[in-house]
Amino acid sequence: MKRFGSLRGSKKRKDQERRMGRRQSEPHGPLASGLSSPPATPTQATKQPPFPLEAYKSEPERLEARMRSFSSPPETGQRFSLPYTKPPTPTSAPPATSRPVPGPPEGMLEKLDLEEEAVEESESDIYMRFMKSHKCYDIVPTSSKLVVFDTTLQVKKAFFALVANGVRAAPLWETKKQSFVGMLTITDFINILHRYYKSPMVQIYELEEHKIETWRELYLQETFKPLVNISPDASIFDAVYSLIKNKIHRLPVIDPVSGNALYILTHKRILKFLQLFVCEMPKPAFMKQTLEELGIGTYHDIAFIHPNTPIIKALSIFVERRVSALPVVDESGKVVDIYSKFDVINLAAEKTYNNLDLTVTQALRHRSQYFEGVMKCNRLETLETIVDRIVKAEVHRLVVVDEDSKIVGIVSLSDILQALVLTPAGANRKESETE
Repeated sequence: MKRFGSLRGSKKRKDQERRMGRRQSEPHGPLASGLSSPPATPTQATKQPPFPLEAYKSEPERLEARMRSFSSPPETGQRFSLPYTKPPTPTSAPPATSRPVPGPPEGMLEKLDLEEEAVEESESDIYMRFMKSHKCYDIVPTSSKLVVFDTTLQVKKAFFALVANGVRAAPLWETKKQSFVGMLTITDFINILHRYYKSPMVQIYELEEHKIETWRELYLQETFKPLVNISPDASIFDAVYSLIKNKIHRLPVIDPVSGNALYILTHKRILKFLQLFVCEMPKPAFMKQTLEELGIGTYHDIAFIHPNTPIIKALSIFVERRVSALPVVDESGKVVDIYSKFDVINLAAEKTYNNLDLTVTQALRHRSQYFEGVMKCNRLETLETIVDRIVKAEVHRLVVVDEDSKIVGIVSLSDILQALVLTPAGANRKESETE
């Protein structure tokens, strides 16, 4: 009886050991649920992640994880749910001293190539998708200055008010229509001077006496067009498209419910907003390409002036060529300065607009104390470098020069936004712009 009892006890211990061994070999906890979950399909793997930006931060990590799961040999049952079957060894071959490592399954390399292409394609239009995922309201500052003019205000007082408030443009309100009807910009000041200036001896009556509504009737002459504006709920992509399509530099944000003007969007503001988030997004391959490779900028028939060019001549070029800045080139062809539309408003500030026979050099003396020089670049610099430079310098354009500082072309903010946002979206490039 003792012997039978001992046999029964040993059998019981063996049953317990078998059960323990079986329990140890089974996956447990969260890993067990992995057995019932289906493996990710290629369609799931290449699915574009949604915004916000946090999704893009993890995209490279997810790609690396996918590549590791494809290229590394499956393990023997601990941690992963993928079962491993040892490949059969041919009977004719001598027994191997080490277990062979299986390579990627057939067709997997093609899948990897497709995934890499999909990632590159998704990165190429990432700035476009960023713009589409943000509203114009996101870009409006918490506090800003907005000057609005009634169309019955005198033109002269309006331009003095622009100077006094340090702004470049103002929406125009027409009381009769109870709505915004247009914008008054420095371009209007230039057009008035260009049209009515005769000589330093003759006062520009139209500037001194005309009201804004009178000037608009004379200048527009039955070609009145609705004010181009945008809703705060529209995407920033729509704002970029509207700026470039309509060849304008100022886009008022108007609340469609209240009719109030909230802000004036510019290329400069939009690019600066994008630059704040660039470091958090994957970098498209084209950012490492040069201006020459991408064909960004204007390199033919560049409008420029000389240091001794009269102001009235420079104003004529602004009007006829519809450009916003003129590089100042010396006799040897080197770029020594730049005269922009914004510099023209200084004529109103100093009340020197009655003598436009002064040279550009004389007109630019007012800014000699704070002017840091012309911001330049060359065609072999990358788009990434150009964007960083133009945003940090807070300028509207870079002058493209060669090794001898001679003018080659111009790269504007609209050229850059076209390349970053519209070209990846398939939108055509617009050639010229106006204020």
